[in-house]
Amino acid sequence: PHPRGRSSMAFAMASSVSFGPAAVFRRGRTRTRTIVSTKCVASKAWTNSTMKSMTASVDEIKATRLITAIKTPYLPNGKVDLAAYDALVEKQIEAGVGGLIVGGTTGEGQLMSWDEHIMLIAHTAKLYGTELQIVGNTGSNSTKEAVHATSQGFAVGMDAALQINPYYGKTNRAGILAHFGAVLDYGPTIVYNVPARTSQDIPPELMMELAKHENFAGVKECEGNERIKNYTDKGITCWTGNDDEAHDARFEAGAVGVISVTSNIVPGKMVDLICSDKPNPELRDELLPLMNWLFTEPNPIGLNTMLSMLDCCEPVFRLPYFPYDEALRKQGAELITKIGLEHTPGKKLLKLKDRDFITLEEW
Repeated sequence: PHPRGRSSMAFAMASSVSFGPAAVFRRGRTRTRTIVSTKCVASKAWTNSTMKSMTASVDEIKATRLITAIKTPYLPNGKVDLAAYDALVEKQIEAGVGGLIVGGTTGEGQLMSWDEHIMLIAHTAKLYGTELQIVGNTGSNSTKEAVHATSQGFAVGMDAALQINPYYGKTNRAGILAHFGAVLDYGPTIVYNVPARTSQDIPPELMMELAKHENFAGVKECEGNERIKNYTDKGITCWTGNDDEAHDARFEAGAVGVISVTSNIVPGKMVDLICSDKPNPELRDELLPLMNWLFTEPNPIGLNTMLSMLDCCEPVFRLPYFPYDEALRKQGAELITKIGLEHTPGKKLLKLKDRDFITLEEW
């Protein structure tokens, strides 16, 4: 990849922006400079075309097969542990992962202040932006917050935004379209549909409307492979959000790949599973027990517990997340032993006791 600078310039006057041509599917990232003129809404334009050219194109995002929803580790005082975070990211790069979701549900963006959130996006983009596609989770159930965070995220160097439909305070069809319309103009966007968390599905006919926008990169779809197949048959790029369905989504439903939790633990094996040109049901079946273990309780509890056991982060939990109990930890240790510690980012497997975990109600 070509080295590139990162800018913190604010959004200002309208200008032409540039998107590159379709990229060949690959594990890492590509950089192109072929220019195709498009137009942006004036209040949402980059300050100049050079600034925009430092961001991935929609087609480059579409070409990224494996995107890890990266864990955010903490210090005992509850602050973000950037040294541990960097070590995790570097293991992803070493394995050949193509992109990261920063501050997603798995990364506990919902427990961060926006200052922490944008700082972590900026930090990741500055250090690793030439190695990975940096996708910032800048969505919110408040359109105002989503717009503000998305503008800041692109200004500090993220390549794409992950945007969720408004949750809890749900809205109607027109409101959903207006909400996404307010953020799509900023840059490449992955729309996230996860009714189990939002309590509101984005139905296919509405998704087709969103897909008309030039910055729509695709959808992270959690409603199963039948839904994904319906989209891919119509030319919409999809990533499954379900690790246990990822292999079949890729090779049977036409998904480009997966936005994965499990790749935090076994990045190389997930690269082999998703980025290969041929299906590998044996590897899928090998990894399914670990995938199921990670989601025994709501994500990211399992991931946080396992990375603590692997000594990749301090055993610190921001409440309301609470570690797996001793019986589940024992099961997890057995799974890692069977898969092989060498396939994880850890160098040892700790036998943690309940008293070893720190749970914080303030940070």
